[in-house]
Amino acid sequence: MSNELVFYTNPMSRGRIVRWMLEEVGQPYRTEILDYATGMKGADYLAINPMGKVPAIRHGDTAVTEGAAICAYLADAFPQAGLAPPLGDRGAYYRWLFFAAGPVEAAVTTKSLGVDVPPDRRMMVGFGCLEDVVNTLEGAVKGRDYIAGDRFSAADVYVGSQIGWGMQFGSIEKRPAFEAYWEKVGNRPAAIRAREIDDALIPAQPQPVPA
Repeated sequence: MSNELVFYTNPMSRGRIVRWMLEEVGQPYRTEILDYATGMKGADYLAINPMGKVPAIRHGDTAVTEGAAICAYLADAFPQAGLAPPLGDRGAYYRWLFFAAGPVEAAVTTKSLGVDVPPDRRMMVGFGCLEDVVNTLEGAVKGRDYIAGDRFSAADVYVGSQIGWGMQFGSIEKRPAFEAYWEKVGNRPAAIRAREIDDALIPAQPQPVPA
């Protein structure tokens, strides 16, 4: 069985999270860039992810979708990278990895869509309200270098990406705890390298023609 590692993405997508994770893992991988209009909806890719969304990876015969799942899978598939705590110490690792993939993602997306959950309906949504989510996230990173112990892990890739993007685009307010945490994890060599790779893949915007 081939163990080729293939990464399906678009440089203007959540695939940037997985790119960072792949660069942290340090294993060879092949990138397939898919456009939104046709590539993600083509039959070949729909066989990997019927949702027609990126990111996804294929590792040998195994296909994995969903950013947090891909990060967790890669940490386990390549343990030599040291991106997951020992099995007995994974409580905080799983908690914050999936908190970022669940409540944080949902709350930020809801805000971006201009949807305001009425206070009497907050019990119906998993994240409750954005304020509670952001306060909880702040408490998790405040005074800490890493989210799940004394070492960098796959959880920092996912949580860090959510915080970094959120502050950049205004969906998460800039707080000292967030800025300090992002300064630590977002300037890792693999994170910088991943951003440079994806930035170089973004099509150049057409320049206005002088009148």
